Amino acid sequence: MIYQTITLDITDGVAILTLNLPDTMNALTQQMRAEITDAMIHAGQNARVVVLTGQGRAFCSGQDLGDGGSAASMDLERGLRDEYMPMIRAVRECPVPTICAVNGAAAGAGANLALAADVVIAAESAYFMQAFARIGLMPDAGGTYVLPRAMGTAKAMGAALFADKITARQADDWGMIWEAVEDDAFDAHWRDRAAQLADGPTEAYRRIKQALRQSWDNDWQGQMENEARLQGRLGKSRDFQEGVVAFLEKRPAKYEGR
Repeated sequence: MIYQTITLDITDGVAILTLNLPDTMNALTQQMRAEITDAMIHAGQNARVVVLTGQGRAFCSGQDLGDGGSAASMDLERGLRDEYMPMIRAVRECPVPTICAVNGAAAGAGANLALAADVVIAAESAYFMQAFARIGLMPDAGGTYVLPRAMGTAKAMGAALFADKITARQADDWGMIWEAVEDDAFDAHWRDRAAQLADGPTEAYRRIKQALRQSWDNDWQGQMENEARLQGRLGKSRDFQEGVVAFLEKRPAKYEGR
């Protein structure tokens, strides 16, 4: 696919997917949703870490309300099933670690696209907003799933009902994201984090993602059994062997990602 609304760069195992419609604060059009889905799948197969970020002053302002006709003609159910669900699934089920580097406003479906990533790093000037109620809707794009799990039902309910801005610092304090970083250090910081993951044990990262997500569906015994099964597979990996040898030799490990 030739991308017109995003850019994708893959260098040294790091894929950087940038939403690139800055004049509309990277509002999600039908074309952008298709391009993000395609790029995430491609990047997951050809990189060791994927970063989502935005061009300009926003990460993503949510659904482009001018894309697809009038409010009366919008088929929201079809759009969510056929376009948003594949896009969010491509982020959540990416086989390598995903970072969302939130450079500015993340509103509506844009906020929930960000929260679909494994790790969210936000500039201190950025903010999150579940803006749906302001136009007579409820959170979607996975928002009603991830929000109560990320910050608890009480905070999630308030965020959805009041549609207030949540600053990056608040999101950090509430456990909604991994960290908020001073603006001056933001770009270098998320790039360093991405490089760290690109040099790490990729298969271990994949199993970490799998185990943590599956824990919501398991009781204690079931999850312990899951850990034993997944850890047993990792124990046979070349990266584990390298990690142990490097530890004993007191040197940095050189992981191959398998």
